[in-house]
Amino acid sequence: MVIKVFLASSSGSTAIKKKQQDVVAFLEALKLDYTQLDIACNEENRMWMRQNVPEEKKPTNGIPLPPQIFNEEQYCGDYDTFFDAKEDNSVYAFLGLPPPPGSKEAVQADKEHIVQNGTHAAENPDDSIEVPVEERNGNAHGEEEQVEAADEEEGEGGEAGDEATEGETAGDEPPAEEEGEEAVEETDEAQVEEEEEQEEEEAEAQEGEEDDLEETQEEEAE
Repeated sequence: MVIKVFLASSSGSTAIKKKQQDVVAFLEALKLDYTQLDIACNEENRMWMRQNVPEEKKPTNGIPLPPQIFNEEQYCGDYDTFFDAKEDNSVYAFLGLPPPPGSKEAVQADKEHIVQNGTHAAENPDDSIEVPVEERNGNAHGEEEQVEAADEEEGEGGEAGDEATEGETAGDEPPAEEEGEEAVEETDEAQVEEEEEQEEEEAEAQEGEEDDLEETQEEEAE
């Protein structure tokens, strides 16, 4: 397919010349095959261009001005539509040509295709891999067993801790009782000793009184 650019080589309009140069320079930068068809020196080119521009694309006076762009006999557009396509990175689509791989327009086209048709399966390889039900259930059972084992270990640890606490409490209580009993026994022994000392003192006092009484009686007898 050959791109045809209809232009006027001897146009007196500076704006038209600038637009023609802009289109030609951009096509050369893209290294596209195109043909320049002069309407100023060739009446046949002028008539063909005017006849093949769609009526809805013609200006109000019905005479389209250059540059006008075609892909073979298919009308692409004028300078304004070309400029809009260039700003949107869609020149290849404007010209009816496939964009080269890796170009901005190709990347943008892929994104639009994804949005329209959904995400490609290749972009989500993990989602396309189905995990067998047995494996999923096995993983679930394994997690449950780990949780149960952890609960059992905590339960055994709690029981061992309670038994140790009870043992310590039981071991501490008897010494306290024994100390109390020893204190009571010591008190009782002290009381017994005091009573025995009092009895001895009373016995000694009574013996002293009897001795005094005997001495007194002896003196009276004399």
